[in-house]
Amino acid sequence: MTGIQSFLDMLFIGVIALFPVVNPIGSAFIVNPFLSNLSAQEKRKAVTKITLYAFTLCTISFFAGHWILQLFGITIPIVQLAGGIMICKIGWELLSSDKKNEKVSAETDLNENSNYSNVKDNLFYPITFPITTGAGSLSVLFTLSAHSADKHINLYLINTAAILLAIIIMCVLIYFFFLNTKKIIRVIGPDGEKILNRIIAFLIFCVGLQIAVTGIKSLI
Repeated sequence: MTGIQSFLDMLFIGVIALFPVVNPIGSAFIVNPFLSNLSAQEKRKAVTKITLYAFTLCTISFFAGHWILQLFGITIPIVQLAGGIMICKIGWELLSSDKKNEKVSAETDLNENSNYSNVKDNLFYPITFPITTGAGSLSVLFTLSAHSADKHINLYLINTAAILLAIIIMCVLIYFFFLNTKKIIRVIGPDGEKILNRIIAFLIFCVGLQIAVTGIKSLI
């Protein structure tokens, strides 16, 4: 029973921590200009690759994170403080930036490069990294890696399985929202998109602030 409770607790922490920084809904709107001119088959192929890239990047970051921290002698409070500041920065930039102008510019630049052969060069950079899984996501995964570490092998395996499931859930959400962005935009409309982006940006800022404050408390 303790194992199940530990699994559920870590899964909840993983999903809650990753969702605001991965931000599959907001990221889908930002990425949409890159994929808007592709055919249905090409878009599915592109989104599949983006999802696989995101899963690979997140998994490597999670498993290597603990060892990287040990290698450089970095403590968890410092990671929390630095990661929280970076996440706050991302949230503030999203709150203060004009996404409409960015999207129009992106659409203009990509009209001439609308086929898959040109778009595929952008699938890892900048679409997967840093738009979908950026520095904030990696910071959270580094923190989760250290947080899930445990001297008891059984508890470590349970925690690891929970975080991996959280990563898979994020990747499923990325695939769904990236593939159906046009449908979502039609349903919520341009005003709904603006409101949703602002709410998500505010949540990202709050999550970053919470992580930073936790780091400061631990250092004090």
